[in-house]
Amino acid sequence: MNFEKPNIILGIETSCDETAAAVVENGTIIRSSVVATQIEIHKRFGGVVPEVASRHHVEQFTVVCEQAIKEANVEWEDIDAIAVTQGPGLIGALLVGVNGAKALAFAHQKPLVPVHHIAGHIYANRLVNEMKFPLLALIVSGGHTELIYMRSHASYEVIGETRDDAAGEAFDKVARTLDLPYPGGPGIDRLASIGKPNIDFPRAWLEPDSYDFSFSGLKSAVINMVHNAKQKGETISKENIAASFQESVMDVLVAKTMKAAKEYHVEQIIVAGGVSANQGLRQRMEAACHDAGIPLSIPPLKLCTDNAAMIAAAGSIGYLKGDRADLALNGNPSLEIEKFSV
Repeated sequence: MNFEKPNIILGIETSCDETAAAVVENGTIIRSSVVATQIEIHKRFGGVVPEVASRHHVEQFTVVCEQAIKEANVEWEDIDAIAVTQGPGLIGALLVGVNGAKALAFAHQKPLVPVHHIAGHIYANRLVNEMKFPLLALIVSGGHTELIYMRSHASYEVIGETRDDAAGEAFDKVARTLDLPYPGGPGIDRLASIGKPNIDFPRAWLEPDSYDFSFSGLKSAVINMVHNAKQKGETISKENIAASFQESVMDVLVAKTMKAAKEYHVEQIIVAGGVSANQGLRQRMEAACHDAGIPLSIPPLKLCTDNAAMIAAAGSIGYLKGDRADLALNGNPSLEIEKFSV
């Protein structure tokens, strides 16, 4: 399979609260990347409201697509295919992107390439570093915490996943308990950098041979401590709680990733997803990979959160391996990544 064939892909991403479009050349060069964020809109609710997100996607879809084409300095005839996030995500949000992409594909007679959202996060790394196989990808975001083994392009084997709360979800819920604004990750990271991890919060290791994750117990332990302290009128250090909570999360993420990397004899470790913007995680993974002698790839902050450049990058691989969708394509909020394997 020739993954080096030249191509220009328009990527579209609307899985949650970012309306995004981007043009990427050969899966590695960003010609344009436009993101209309809704963070300020959802802040007052303390999280994403699906119906509100969907309405704003409708308002922004045409604007971001037109801007992406303009900034890339390309014409529609230059576009080889349109790649769109099929899932997972919020169904209403997904439907806006999928149906918009189908309309564009029909109007301009372009191939339509479905993309798995997590594959997009993985391939965000290819926009900064070429991927070396076999590799291990640690996905950490608001809705996902997974370890994915890849033997080659478009080969996905999930070897570990969360059994309850994803890491990002735990960050948001703990942040809310500490009266930090949405999204909670940046606030926790900031407080953790000046706090001391002197509270012994639990770490869920699960079975000895398991690469699965569980953060529900940790989240509950933090929330219970804060609530009990408030009921007793005790003063608590938000900085130390944040540092201790983050340390518990990082211990498990890093330890399981490094154990799996050694067992599977990988040539590279990739970290992707919104939580990969966390400075504590980046520092811990850099140190662990340095000690193990395994190359590490983490995308820049602008490519960690949801964007369409990553969808176009993954879509480039899908396009070259022959993935195509017809106008019956539908959004799938529980789409499995292994269905996209070669």
